[in-house]
Amino acid sequence: MQNPPVSEHARFDLVVVLLAMLTAFGPLSIDMYLPAFNDIAQTYQTDSSGVELSLTAFFFGLFIGQLLYGTVSDRFGRKPPLYFGLVIYIISSLACAYAPNLETLVVLRFVQAIGACAGLVIARAMVRDLYTPQASARVFSFLILVMGIAPILAPLMGAYITMLFGWQAIFLIVAALGVACLITIHKVLPETRAPDVAVRISGSLTTYWGVLKDPAFLRYSLTGGISQAGLFAYITASPLLFIDHFGLSPTYYSWLFGANAVGIIGMAQLNGWLVQRYTARTILNKSLPLLAFISIGLWFSGAYSLGFWAVVIPIFLYISTLGMVFPNAMAGALAEQAERAGSASAVTGSLQFLIAGLVSAAVNVVGQHHHHAMLMVMGSCGLVAVTVYRLLRRPEPAPEREF
Repeated sequence: MQNPPVSEHARFDLVVVLLAMLTAFGPLSIDMYLPAFNDIAQTYQTDSSGVELSLTAFFFGLFIGQLLYGTVSDRFGRKPPLYFGLVIYIISSLACAYAPNLETLVVLRFVQAIGACAGLVIARAMVRDLYTPQASARVFSFLILVMGIAPILAPLMGAYITMLFGWQAIFLIVAALGVACLITIHKVLPETRAPDVAVRISGSLTTYWGVLKDPAFLRYSLTGGISQAGLFAYITASPLLFIDHFGLSPTYYSWLFGANAVGIIGMAQLNGWLVQRYTARTILNKSLPLLAFISIGLWFSGAYSLGFWAVVIPIFLYISTLGMVFPNAMAGALAEQAERAGSASAVTGSLQFLIAGLVSAAVNVVGQHHHHAMLMVMGSCGLVAVTVYRLLRRPEPAPEREF
């Protein structure tokens, strides 16, 4: 087969919806079970902090697993490794529902993440296969639109499913969704890259190292990954803060979680409109100072343990701003990686979730001693992301390549 032509025009069509479904498995597997933390803790006779370890394990699984799919998808095409990953996801999700103890659940969540990685890596690579770098920034905004439905609906679904059927039913449902997605992509989603015998699996580490040495890739990937780590700090610690500390019910917490998702969706769609008029780098340069300002507000709220609304508002603003930062940073990271898009997608995804895993672990430890630690960690992520973006600017006087 031949590779499909690269398009300069991004359209919201069935292929984009399917790619978004693939990238949604990671967020869905995280968000749906957040309201069930207390129920899971009661089942295994532990506390919410203990259950958070299963979330940290999921983040580290996303870090390691993505490296497994990058070069493989460049060598064998996109769909075969995608099938493999979805099968792992389905089996491990079923096993999570019947985990006999917390330790087993933590291990199974790690394996589940290995399966979910396939959709994350390969969907990003397919975007780069199908679209030019500028058009891909708009497509990533489309993906956030569809992916944003998961954070809105998943916690609500999780809360009601837990209340009616028990938390185990959550994992049975995501397994069923995995089966439905597997069947749909087999019938509908086209292959976007022909197998390439010139790609050597044994040379994966060399390829990954080559990607990492690209200054532009590293700059944009770290900026996107560190800023997004603030979101994962929120995901990890928000049940403890809002349910345990502020006393929200799981249902009200789910509505709050969904409101933040509306914010990131709205900004991502604004970004999709803006990239038709300005370069993605220009938009990123304007949105990062805003992120820094909001991050300072988060730090202040956390350091002084301010009240409910002084916590909710800066969190909403931070997460919403990611809808402008992340699509453009991702487009910049993959802009010049057309021939090794799968490997580049794996590396940038692994970097993001390595950082997310470390931040999640830090929040887990610090949050046991300070209820508002999540806010300070989120603020730190935003400020470090902006600093990295500035420090990794190429020193030569020639203008940075546009994308």
